[in-house]
Amino acid sequence: MIFQALFDRMDFNSWLVFGFVLLLLIDIVKTWAPPKFPPGPLSVPFLGNVFTGVDFKTMEKLSQDFGPVFSLRRGSERMVFISGYKMVKEALVTQLDSFVDRPIVPLFHVVFKGLGIALSNGYLWKKQRKFANTHLRYFGEGQKSLERYIEIECNFLCDAFKEEQGRPFNPHYMITNAVGNIISSVVFGHRFEYSDPSFRKVLELDNEAVVLSGSARTQLYDAFPSLFNYLPGPHQTVHANYREIVSFLRKEIQKHQEEWNPEDPRDYVDVYLAEMEKSKQDPQAGFNIETLVVSTLDLIEAGTETTATTLRWGLVFMLHYPEIQEKVQEEIDRVIGQSRQPSMSDRPDLPYTDAVIHEIQRCGNIVPLGFPKMASKDVTLAGYFIPKGTAITTILSSVLFDENEWETPHVFNPGHFLDSEGRFLKKEAFLPFSAGKRMCLGEHLAKMELFLFFSTLLQRFTFKPIPGEMPSLEGVLGFTHSPEEFRCLALAR
Repeated sequence: MIFQALFDRMDFNSWLVFGFVLLLLIDIVKTWAPPKFPPGPLSVPFLGNVFTGVDFKTMEKLSQDFGPVFSLRRGSERMVFISGYKMVKEALVTQLDSFVDRPIVPLFHVVFKGLGIALSNGYLWKKQRKFANTHLRYFGEGQKSLERYIEIECNFLCDAFKEEQGRPFNPHYMITNAVGNIISSVVFGHRFEYSDPSFRKVLELDNEAVVLSGSARTQLYDAFPSLFNYLPGPHQTVHANYREIVSFLRKEIQKHQEEWNPEDPRDYVDVYLAEMEKSKQDPQAGFNIETLVVSTLDLIEAGTETTATTLRWGLVFMLHYPEIQEKVQEEIDRVIGQSRQPSMSDRPDLPYTDAVIHEIQRCGNIVPLGFPKMASKDVTLAGYFIPKGTAITTILSSVLFDENEWETPHVFNPGHFLDSEGRFLKKEAFLPFSAGKRMCLGEHLAKMELFLFFSTLLQRFTFKPIPGEMPSLEGVLGFTHSPEEFRCLALAR
């Protein structure tokens, strides 16, 4: 009776207040952190910490305020961030099986759908990753030499640079096309000419999607996907771009289906088609056309964007540090000369060149926040409790610039990777490819590409800035950290 009388006396404004308070209570209960959960800044009801920056510099500032393990709330979801070499190593290496799963990232789930290699989980992920590792190695290092693919593409890239005849030019898509051709040769069995408009379009669409994916407006989609599905914004561009890229990949796969000869597999797609036939009795392994499309998207993403971005950073650093460029060239001239092309067998004899490449990767800081992972079980880290299913992000930039691990972390210094006698020195805190079971699938390929492309380019050209156009070292932060668009001069040696 009391409640009935109270409800009878409530007007519209009273109901409005009542509704708000009820929703607030629901939000508090839903987002209540468990005991000993990592600390973090105060969050706004319903919204969480959506007004907190998503860039790696903001994350590093928060780690200083709250410690190497802290949390943020995006909408109703809590995320944990892990900073610094020791804690990242603890999470990804020491506790090897604690963070092997991927969370659903709404922005990418629209296209990837939990399939393929990068964003899948469980049995499907294990089968797809094992298959990719086995057959990329076969087509890359067995039947056809992966090193030979790269050496040939180095010549094509050098010819393209030479055609510029020392004039100012933007090397962005020449480099991206060259790097993309390596994985294309393995996956599709052929390369694409730099003048090919369809492949150039794919590279441009992918570059735009990668840049937009890291923006604050786009990441709002991950916090409130059901709302932003119906609103305009950069997330719509990301989805549209990936749909076009997927359409391109489907056409390549369709050509393989039409020409497929199971007795004569030519490339990765051909052997995948054969595996589809073999695995019909094991549907949980996911060997079907949809997964093949997403897997090829994974491989092109992993095998193109980050490596090409690293090479672009390499040119930027050489423009800023001509004395380092000259020292690399002196080493190459002394060890190899100009009569033949660099090969992987030269790498042990080019310690300074190798050190410069590693320092480019460190300072380029290509994927500063890595890619989200998820606790695959209840985990204790640094004394904090992280429940199963919690999304975590390892701040790789905090490892690459860790002041406890690097002599001059904020200075471009190849000496970080050289001992007192000038020999190459491995560093445990060098984790540009992340670590653990979810480390980058394309690490081996990327290392070969970086060494062969970089050493060949500096063997044949001296790179100089255009007067008044020295590129910035600040970079553009999207999903990756890439150089601003720039022009340079490539002078034949």
